[in-house]
Amino acid sequence: MKKIELLAPAGNMKMFDSALNNGADAIYLAGKLYGARAYAENFSNEEIITAIKKAHLYGVKVYVTINTLLYEKEVLEFLEFVKFLYENNVDAVLMQDLGMINLVHALYPNLVIHASTQFHNHNKEQLQYLKEMGVKRAVLARELSLEEIKSLDVDIEKEVFVYGALCISYSGCCLASSCLLNRSGNRGECAGICRLPYKLIVDEQEIKTDGNYLLSPKELNTLENLREIIDSQIDSLKIEGRMKSSEYVGYVTHLFRRLIDAYYNQEEMNITKEELINLKKLYNRDFTLGHLFAEKNYKLLNIKTPNHQGYPLGTAYPSHNKIKIVLTDDIAQNDGIRFSNGEGMIINYLYDENNLLINSASKGNIIYVDNKVNLKESGVVLKTLDTKLNEKINDIPKRTVPVNILVYAKIGQPLKAIISDGNYEIAEEIGMVEKSINSPVLKKEIIARFSRLNETIFSLKDITIEADDNIFIPVKFMNELRRNLVAKLTEKRLLNNYEAIIKTYQPKIKEVTKTKSLNFYVQTEEQLKYLLNKKVNIYVNDLALYQKYHYPNVFYVIDRTAFHLKDFNNENIVSSDLSSIYKYQNNNKLFSDIYLNVTNSYTLEVLHNLGVEKVSLSIENSFEDNKNIIKEYYERNNTLPNTDVLVFGKVELMVLKHCFLNMFLNDKKTCSVCKEKKKYYFKNQKNNLFPLLNRNCHTYVLNYQNIDLIEKIKDYQELGINNFTINLLDETEEEIAKILLKINMC
Repeated sequence: MKKIELLAPAGNMKMFDSALNNGADAIYLAGKLYGARAYAENFSNEEIITAIKKAHLYGVKVYVTINTLLYEKEVLEFLEFVKFLYENNVDAVLMQDLGMINLVHALYPNLVIHASTQFHNHNKEQLQYLKEMGVKRAVLARELSLEEIKSLDVDIEKEVFVYGALCISYSGCCLASSCLLNRSGNRGECAGICRLPYKLIVDEQEIKTDGNYLLSPKELNTLENLREIIDSQIDSLKIEGRMKSSEYVGYVTHLFRRLIDAYYNQEEMNITKEELINLKKLYNRDFTLGHLFAEKNYKLLNIKTPNHQGYPLGTAYPSHNKIKIVLTDDIAQNDGIRFSNGEGMIINYLYDENNLLINSASKGNIIYVDNKVNLKESGVVLKTLDTKLNEKINDIPKRTVPVNILVYAKIGQPLKAIISDGNYEIAEEIGMVEKSINSPVLKKEIIARFSRLNETIFSLKDITIEADDNIFIPVKFMNELRRNLVAKLTEKRLLNNYEAIIKTYQPKIKEVTKTKSLNFYVQTEEQLKYLLNKKVNIYVNDLALYQKYHYPNVFYVIDRTAFHLKDFNNENIVSSDLSSIYKYQNNNKLFSDIYLNVTNSYTLEVLHNLGVEKVSLSIENSFEDNKNIIKEYYERNNTLPNTDVLVFGKVELMVLKHCFLNMFLNDKKTCSVCKEKKKYYFKNQKNNLFPLLNRNCHTYVLNYQNIDLIEKIKDYQELGINNFTINLLDETEEEIAKILLKINMC
């Protein structure tokens, strides 16, 4: 029976060792570049080599994340890193960039590629295309339910997140950090915009909510529902946490290992109350079962605080110099605590009721700490760091590989031994076994010599001795034979997983018609009607509206979160994600949307070859980036691509599988609030208003300000870019006319 894989995170070598020793089947990590956690410590090339070798000794796999979008100027350096990983026997690479997946698979056809969750793997068509590209595994979107996952009957490995931090936006669809702080989440630089406070505004009225962190999700925790997940035939269980502590990684890995083993041993799979408390102490923002178990909006979010909640320690009563705490849990020096005012501290000095320094105290007692945080009001105090728990987690034995040893000691024959780890078997022999004259070697002495494995990665599971009586074997023979067996088995476990195959990339490009167009996304029928005779393409995301105005210049924009894609034939399609491009590549007029993350010429090639007639370049690209894309594409293919850029409008910062209007305005009941003719916004601390659009019970958060690059149109035309897109929101006919006039003047 193929067992489900337990995949643990590592942000540094300490975390790697913690994951390894607590039973991970595979560990994912990143180098110093191209990983989606750029602010983790991450691994040098030398550390990656060490990690891969160490993991392989224990039969553990290493996956390296190179799951950021790549710019043209980075491609050569990126390929050098891929070559380095390939030559050092990495088990798989995780990737997001479409062009790089295609290129890497062409160059290294037997390198295992996993499509990162940043690739937005959310439906059957997406998985089918990935399989055809040569991708072995898809890390599924965290927005999918278990029931939806079960229906994805594509023969590709499926990996799901089962524990840790959640993104509020569909992965790969969040531009908030990039647009607001120039830190791209698609480049591993997420600034956590969703963890900031916001207010909900309806028209001009602020709606009262129980908290201000309206976009902050709880932590995913599926431990108590693990049996159902394993039953669903998922291939890999992924723990999030490269930015967490080594203790967090070790303990969470340990619990999942215990429950997975219990499942296959047909034992009870229970989490104790103490274990759940320990998880809360290590890190939590409250727990949720997430979209995996179709949790409701209010069960997914913790709008009161975005921080680690810890576990209740007691009640705090402040005075000028000290804080009195009545304990409901144990406390020790160097523990971390947080008070009701949001301030936290490490306990450097702990006092009893007589103002004497102590090292620890148990629940039910009263202790005092220095008031270093200027606490003024009484309230609950939380334990956010438990030093004794961390010491216990770190006090675990080193992982070993159990082996069986069989020793043959027959007079007149060489001393022979066989060592087996269940996968490999090594047989060696040495010298000659002689008849003893004075001091025969006893079986217990042979067992003792061959059991000396403490300085190796192996531990003795079973040893069998088949020996004649009254034999003599020199001690050095037994020691040397044991060392030879261990060395050869170790070497065997380090053998490469694949034969190196390196090919060259030979682009084959479909010639596309070069167009010159203006393209308008519209939100209303009035906008559409006004533009119908203006010699522009009109993009509409309302299928009924598209069907009503079935003109040659009207295009239907496919929802990029659609799980079920409708059948279309001979229609005008704007595709917002790869799955719909794959679905509609034949028998339709097909353009790609601005949200498809096209950041290099290799992705352009893939999309043109899939039948995309006009490709929109990523809004995260600078002018120089777009210049490099066009230049490299032309030099490689001796033809210009047919490309488009957004020159005006508000960008969708996030796409959320949540309905905030239902959650905050209709008391979580079934509703049609979004049908009301009102304007909805999130307002941040700078009083910027972010428009909210609702479609199909999803929320689209738009930027508070317009992109305006209309004056750059002539510069883009000089590059060979002749198609330009305008995003409309609530612009009137007069405002649209001004936009058209400004474009014509350019």
